[in-house]
Amino acid sequence: MEGTINIGGNIAILGYGLSAIGPGVGIGLIFAAYINGVARQPEARGVLQGIAILGFALAEALAIFGLVLAFVFRSA
Repeated sequence: MEGTINIGGNIAILGYGLSAIGPGVGIGLIFAAYINGVARQPEARGVLQGIAILGFALAEALAIFGLVLAFVFRSA
């Protein structure tokens, strides 16, 4: 039929794109707070760095989990 558009792909990939927004914002907030904390109290850098890296790892795990779910739902 003329005038129709065939859109391929899967809604799971769109879901992953949307689920990647949250961890991206979370990582930005984590490191913004880290930089703010170090700027206010430079001697607490060692403690804050460990907390920031742990927060980064947890937020990134959510993005990886979303990617895995996108592949699971795509093949199902």
